[in-house]
Amino acid sequence: MSVRSKITKWRNVGRFCVERATDYGDLLGVELDETRKCLVRELSALIALAVAGLFTLSFVCIAIIATAWRTPYFLETVWGVAAIWLIVTIISLLIVRFQKPTRPLHVLQREIRSDLDTLKEALK
Repeated sequence: MSVRSKITKWRNVGRFCVERATDYGDLLGVELDETRKCLVRELSALIALAVAGLFTLSFVCIAIIATAWRTPYFLETVWGVAAIWLIVTIISLLIVRFQKPTRPLHVLQREIRSDLDTLKEALK
């Protein structure tokens, strides 16, 4: 391969990289906006669910304890409700720990990998 053809090949690779860099900038903006919208939507839903769930479960627990107020099983009922809350907390912790994390900017990463593969093929 002559020096001239190598220079031409590297010039083409340079042009390709410059053109793709602007595309990456545009794609990054779109990805960040999409990730932000998704995150806000998911966090809002999770907060609403958590607040509603806690109020509902709290009132159910109060109703259970109030129902057992003047019975011989009052202490067992109170400790049973506390044990159930502990079990729910532990299960929730385990679910959160073993969830697969989301991958932000996965489209941008895929595009960069694709372009790097293209560059490797062009430079062979």
